[in-house]
Formats: sequence, C-alpha cells, structure tokens
Amino acid sequence: MNGRLNLLILAATVLGGAFATHRAEAQSPQGGLQPDPVSIWTIQDENASISTGSLTDRYYVNGLRLGWTSGTNATPDFLVPVAHTLWGDGQMRVSFDLTQQIYTPADTSAFVPPPGDRPYAGVLLGNFGLSQDTTDTRSTLSVAVGVMGPAALGEEVQNGFHSLIGQAHNNGWGTQLKNEPTFEITSGRVWRLNTGTLGGLETQALPELDAGLGLLRIYALGGLRMRIGQGLDSDYGVARLRPGLTGGDAFHPTRPVAWYVFAGLNGQGVAHDATLQGNIFQNSPNVKLTPLVGEAEFGFAVMAYGARLTYTQVLQTAEFQHQKGGLHQFGSLALSLRF
Repeated sequence: MNGRLNLLILAATVLGGAFATHRAEAQSPQGGLQPDPVSIWTIQDENASISTGSLTDRYYVNGLRLGWTSGTNATPDFLVPVAHTLWGDGQMRVSFDLTQQIYTPADTSAFVPPPGDRPYAGVLLGNFGLSQDTTDTRSTLSVAVGVMGPAALGEEVQNGFHSLIGQAHNNGWGTQLKNEPTFEITSGRVWRLNTGTLGGLETQALPELDAGLGLLRIYALGGLRMRIGQGLDSDYGVARLRPGLTGGDAFHPTRPVAWYVFAGLNGQGVAHDATLQGNIFQNSPNVKLTPLVGEAEFGFAVMAYGARLTYTQVLQTAEFQHQKGGLHQFGSLALSLRF
C-alpha cells in the first residue's frame, strides 16, 4: 500500500503542472467563439456485445454514462478565475455526469475465479467537470468521486440484465472487490488542426494529452485521431468513458448536417488501477497490471436537428499480465441532444 501512496504523491506533482502551460492566447473573453447558451444531455453505453454480438462477459464488460453539459453562459463565477488561471481566455462550460463501469474475469461460470484472472469490480462515480474552448483547443479538468465495490451495484445491473434477456447469471460476484470510497482528478487537452481537404471533404488531426490521478487510477495518455467529413469544427471528436481519447459532449453544428468518420491511436502509461490491483485499504483479489496499454479505434459521428449520434469501435491491448483472448474489443455508442 505504501508504494501506491508514493505513486499518488509523485503523480500529484506531475498532474499539478501538466496542463498549466500552453495557455490559449487571448482573442476575446470567449476565445474568438460565439456564445452558445444551449445545454446538452448525453447518454452513452460501452459494451463488448455492441460490437461483437457476443454475450460472453470478460474484462471491461460495460460502461454506462448519463451526462449534462451547460451552455457557455452558466459557469459559476467562482470557477471563471480558475479556468483563466489554467488556460487563459476562452469559452467555458461546466458539466456533470453519473458513470457506472463493470469488470469481470474471463471465467464467469466459476464461483471463485482462478488465480491470475481479473477480479469482479463495479465502480460508480459522479463527475464534475470544467472545460474551456478556443478556436483550436479544448481543455478539461474534472473531479470524480464515488465508490468501488458492491455499493456500485455492478452485480445487480449485470445479473438483472441477464435475467431480462434469459441469460445465466455470472456466478463469482461474491468475490468482488470490497466497498471502498474512490476519487479521480483528470485533466486533458485536445488540439484541432486543419490538414486540408480530400475530395472536397475537410480533414483534421486531433492530438490529445490526458492525465488521471486518484485512488481509482493513476495514468497518462497521449494519442491522435484523424477524421474526414463536413462541419468538422462542430466538435472536438467523439466522447469516450475515461481512460480513452475523448472530445467531450459539447458540440455546436456549423451546418444543417455535419458528419465525419475517424480513426485513432493512443498509448497509456498506467501506474495504478484499483480495478486490477484490488482494494487499497483492504485485502482483496488482484492481478498485476501491464504498465503500457495501447488502443486503436475507428468510428463515425453524425450531427443534425440538434442531435449527435456517435459510434466508436475500440481494440485494446492487455491491461494485466496473463490476460487471455488477444485484443479486447468493445463498442461505444452515444447520443447527445441540445436543449
């Protein structure tokens, strides 16, 4: 446990200065953008069954998120100087979402999973976020607090859904990680770089840097998305549940129908992941994490009539030693509505 706490202290030092640099140059109080008072609601689900059609549960089984993002006129006064100090001038929004993530071993028929298999775990988080846009960047800072363990209701959601569709229950939830409060601070930036046109369509590169620090995870991520379509300045790329490349929920269509297809790669350096390494303050099942994780992804986004529909297919390398089955795959489907 002492080793993990030392990692927390080290990562806090890195995270504290990671995104205080490279501030956007002041163009106007809104970063050169027009005000957008409309708020946005998002529902998102990440699940291997979306992409493969297989009902076999293993590893990262499901991520469900319900989120709200404010318009640009709703940032509380006390947060405005925080954003200006971190990022300079720009267009600010606040956000809140509820997220549940569920993890299981590969062998879900055993009442006690074999040693070396990923432990059962549920995580339930409330995420409070602040973001700021300029004409070519989106910067984010978020604080997530919640619980890992039975109180996250992973067993109830998973086996309840299995009962609904007539599938057998997963048997090993009695061995899941124990209740423990958790938190995570994340910070990131996406750059929007125009790369010309191809066949009359716009193209853009979206490089991204992210970092996370907390009892749940400690990690750093770098990656790049490339996209082609029409109305690319309507957003900063599709949203993903962290950790992963994410352009966020905020979008403002620049044409009646905006769309794009994309592909991306990212690499993650992972120092701590409680869903793999187990409870910090109690004895629990655990596996040894893999410190370097890579992801490839591709998908599409369509924006019309105040809605954005996105889909992302993700292929992920092993997160822990002796992980079976090759690349782990899951799909991420999200619908956002402007109100």
